[in-house]
Amino acid sequence: MSKIGFVGFGEVNTPVAVIEKKCGAAVAALTAEGLDLAVVYPVADDYEEKQVSGAIAALKKEDFDALVVCVAGWIPTHAVVKVTEQFRHLPMVLWGLCGWYENGRLVTTADQAGTSGLRAVFEDLGYTFKYVYDIVGQKTKSDVVAAFCRAASAARVLRRAKAGMAGYRDMNLYGTLYDGVSLKRDVGVEIETFEMLEMQQRYEKLTEADKQKVVDERIKKWHFQKPADPEAMKKAAGYYLAVKAIAEERHYRSLSIKDVDGMKKLCGFPPAPVFMLLSEDGYTTIPENDSLGAVTQLIMQQLTGQRAGYLEFYEFFENSVLAGVPDFVAADMVDGDAYTVLPAAFGLLDQGILNVSKVKTGVVTLSRLVFKNGRYTMQMVKGLGKTPPAWEECGWDQPAPQLSALEIELPDVPRFAERVACQHYIVTYGDNRAAIADLCRILGIGTEEL
Repeated sequence: MSKIGFVGFGEVNTPVAVIEKKCGAAVAALTAEGLDLAVVYPVADDYEEKQVSGAIAALKKEDFDALVVCVAGWIPTHAVVKVTEQFRHLPMVLWGLCGWYENGRLVTTADQAGTSGLRAVFEDLGYTFKYVYDIVGQKTKSDVVAAFCRAASAARVLRRAKAGMAGYRDMNLYGTLYDGVSLKRDVGVEIETFEMLEMQQRYEKLTEADKQKVVDERIKKWHFQKPADPEAMKKAAGYYLAVKAIAEERHYRSLSIKDVDGMKKLCGFPPAPVFMLLSEDGYTTIPENDSLGAVTQLIMQQLTGQRAGYLEFYEFFENSVLAGVPDFVAADMVDGDAYTVLPAAFGLLDQGILNVSKVKTGVVTLSRLVFKNGRYTMQMVKGLGKTPPAWEECGWDQPAPQLSALEIELPDVPRFAERVACQHYIVTYGDNRAAIADLCRILGIGTEEL
């Protein structure tokens, strides 16, 4: 579990018991939000700076992802900066507490005198921070503080995260390309490629028993709309085992496979059930070597805990878009206890196992990391996902399957259409824009609301 540093300040002339009480309540509120804290308080501006030195020494014994600078009363700037300068490499929250009412009167320790004296200083010092202040008589902003801290923990995980990609640039698409050095520098994620030959070689070493076990224990638990070819199920199981072995050895958290010009063309098998099995295991998955799509999935999984899936756009309407998939949806997007699947063929392809699960409806956030003019920006938009009308993609065996999809109402479809960056966008449930904004502030990348 990630740890967050907490240091509470109050001026030397303020009653110590008051500062301790206020800081203690702040710590309790953050703990209730689920944070694991390394705590130091109270810290005052004592002339010999013993408390400042003690706070630095105590905090340096811990390893944490962010520092909460809790101002419980007026505090001269120098006392705070002497502590924060030791941790300037970390994201911080400048959190001002507030006064209280007693016998009909407002009692204050001048918390916002402290924060207003520090905010511009933090900015000028180049700190990465968020300024939060409580308001007398209202609920404490511990949830806002905790959200930023979780974003800081997510940013640290991304610095170590790796996505695995079999092949590169499926269908010679431009929108799925990426620049590895700038991605590592600005976001932290490493994309490693592995050859489809390695996947095939591992597949060929598997025993029939290895594959049949996955079929019996995993695949047969899906809801089949009609019986599937036993050999197709064993192929799905075998390629899944091959890819998962690579992912486990190299610590990949997200996976993509060359799809149309890869598995479908060279192996004669659509990879949808492979992605479905991997998604059940907790990996984020996306087809067609969509590099920044995979990175967006990693980001959103860290922020929300969801196995962030993808949808692609089929139609734009006046107030909504039809977003679906021609293959699979992530496990967390399924409305039901298991995948609903249909053996089906598309065009010249052999029969595969197509995911036709009903997709959960409700408030969604669409997001995508884009790279433009040398800078990364996270695009995001809140929408309302609704059950789509009856529809089909031309080319499937008849009767054509009802593909997994949502009709998503958007606030401004023309604005979205003018800025859309790729056919794939990542879908998470709930309004996650604030969490995205926090993470992007920490990473130093831009945001764009569509």
